[in-house]
Amino acid sequence: MALYGKYSDDDLITLLRQDDISAFTAIHSRYYGALYQHAYKRLPDRDTVKDILQELFIHLWDQRTSIDIKGSLQAYLCTAIRNKVLNVFKHEKVKANYITSLINFKETCESTTDENLRNKELIALIKAEVSSLPPKMKLIFELSRDSNLSHNEIAEILEISPLTVRKQVNNSLKILRAKLASHLLTLFL
Repeated sequence: MALYGKYSDDDLITLLRQDDISAFTAIHSRYYGALYQHAYKRLPDRDTVKDILQELFIHLWDQRTSIDIKGSLQAYLCTAIRNKVLNVFKHEKVKANYITSLINFKETCESTTDENLRNKELIALIKAEVSSLPPKMKLIFELSRDSNLSHNEIAEILEISPLTVRKQVNNSLKILRAKLASHLLTLFL
């Protein structure tokens, strides 16, 4: 492994494209600390930064045979981290806007009997769709939404990676959105 530390970035990329895990490890060792600091300056949340870095290196490994790096590896990785941090900010802004709209809606609209009935039907529909999720996905989703546990807390309880928890929650939300979309139209028309 010490030999890999002496290789240039171009040599490491060439070896990485040939499925060389030691080259990947050398790239990870060479750039993880600097990328962590780069991301943490812009986003001072240790867990989120670690998740971003994990996603970046997973992507690098998954795309190793087809990855197209123009310029230096360091510039490629720094640009990728910057883009991932910007995506986090964009997602947070969307969440904040959504919460604000929900608060405004709650403040300006009073529930009527008809709305209460629709809400009960919607809750029943959501519960039914959640119960039809695969068992592990259902458990992770319920721990996230019903028990209000963080991804890290769920990962510790189930002894799995926080990234797996995040992926399972995202997959369950995609499934629920797809299943509920048609029902919502009929429910609220």
